[in-house]
Amino acid sequence: MDTPRDNLLRLLHRQGYDTVPLEFALCPHLEEVYQAYEHSDLPYNEYFQMPWKRIADLRPDDDDRTRFAHYHAAAGLDAAGEIDEWGVGHRATPTSMHMTQMFCPLRDADSEEEMQAYPLPTYSAAQNPGLSAEVEALKQRGVSPVGNMQCTIWETAWYIRGMENLMMDIMSEDPMAEILLDRVTEMSLSRAKLYAQADVDILFLGDDIGMQQTIMMSEEMYTTWIKPRLKKIIGAAKAIKPDLLVFYHSCGYIEPFIPHLIEVGVDVLNPIQPECMDVEKIFREYGDRLSFHGTIGTQSVMPFGTPEEVRANVKRNLDLAGDKGGLFVAPTHLLEPEVPWENIRAYVEACQNYTR
Repeated sequence: MDTPRDNLLRLLHRQGYDTVPLEFALCPHLEEVYQAYEHSDLPYNEYFQMPWKRIADLRPDDDDRTRFAHYHAAAGLDAAGEIDEWGVGHRATPTSMHMTQMFCPLRDADSEEEMQAYPLPTYSAAQNPGLSAEVEALKQRGVSPVGNMQCTIWETAWYIRGMENLMMDIMSEDPMAEILLDRVTEMSLSRAKLYAQADVDILFLGDDIGMQQTIMMSEEMYTTWIKPRLKKIIGAAKAIKPDLLVFYHSCGYIEPFIPHLIEVGVDVLNPIQPECMDVEKIFREYGDRLSFHGTIGTQSVMPFGTPEEVRANVKRNLDLAGDKGGLFVAPTHLLEPEVPWENIRAYVEACQNYTR
């Protein structure tokens, strides 16, 4: 019997599909709204029968985050702040909801030795013994397991160093940039291999490399500094699991980078923001080599459109993809507090009622 997992994998391989799968992510506020409107104690991904699930984040070998505290002392990250497993500091305010102020631990580093000494976490199978069992349990439920490691190279590195500093390191060809990017790549490589060895269906990578109307860096900079490192990670994961589907996330306008992403082994591109790129043009030019996830704008129609406009967007984009599939239609990002529940319901119903 066909499962939601089977249907999703066929769709992503552009081999047709029976039903339109649902997917969206809710901010904490909207999770409360969901419970109030739907009167359900189930997690919303189960209530809406989403066909995939991200498995638990990998546990680092050493998760003692006090080793990063001295990097933040001068910046004044007080007891109200938190430090994540990469050593990046975060501080919320009473009005910031789920957003935080970020503290970059290597923002003041000025030597190769400091870059080399920074205590990046390591990951091993020994610290993640239940990974394969978790993956298999999801498959037995008919749900596709996802290894999630967005912020793979570029974002992780600039979160640690600071974007302006890392850009300047790269532009001046400072060895500090190569050291940090290489070390982050090796860290991500070890995580990708663990997910592939656990036999996940999908590896979700990503780095924001686009802005609203232009790319974040030149094509030359991308192909020199980021592309070879991404290729190394994907190649290693697919060497372990050749049928692994690689998703890649980047917000914004990234059209010049799409051929490069295809070349290094990306299978599915997320999120194709309609505010930044022409969805129809992207489908037409790349739809024979690439599948897509997203396309329903979270800067436009989801928060500010009518339910009828949401339904029309879903139908138009599914029609563009055609009978072969290749589009896991969904909102393009986390749904924020301003999105009315009526529009989320309209998205759900448009998927459930879609006919070709």
